[in-house]
Amino acid sequence: MRVLRLKGANLASLERFDIDLEGPPLGQHGLFAITGSTGAGKSTILDALCLALYNKTPRTEGRGGPIISGQDQEQGVRGTDPRLLLRRGTGEGFAEVDFLGHDLTRYRARWEVRRSRKKPDGRLQDIRHSLERI
Repeated sequence: MRVLRLKGANLASLERFDIDLEGPPLGQHGLFAITGSTGAGKSTILDALCLALYNKTPRTEGRGGPIISGQDQEQGVRGTDPRLLLRRGTGEGFAEVDFLGHDLTRYRARWEVRRSRKKPDGRLQDIRHSLERI
């Protein structure tokens, strides 16, 4: 598998991102590094990749975890729920990865989360996860 593009919106510290790994300058190189200051979104980029492909991330995996406080408390949302990567103050977010499979077919994996009526204070809805040929 070769990752070609990574897109997302409203995940953790990142409002919007679109990283083209196929075109210049990154497509010309076989190796690159993700660098930046604390809070710049390095881990969020990796979270987005994992969410789109696997519907989970290493940083939110775990058993149980405490029920969080605040607006999601009534739903019994635990601190390990990947929906909590939705950026605060937003009603919806997504992670999307385009990749070339071992069969040389292009695919798009997408992970979406939203709150009811796409309002920042709405209840968290079920995750939508999809895979399609492109």
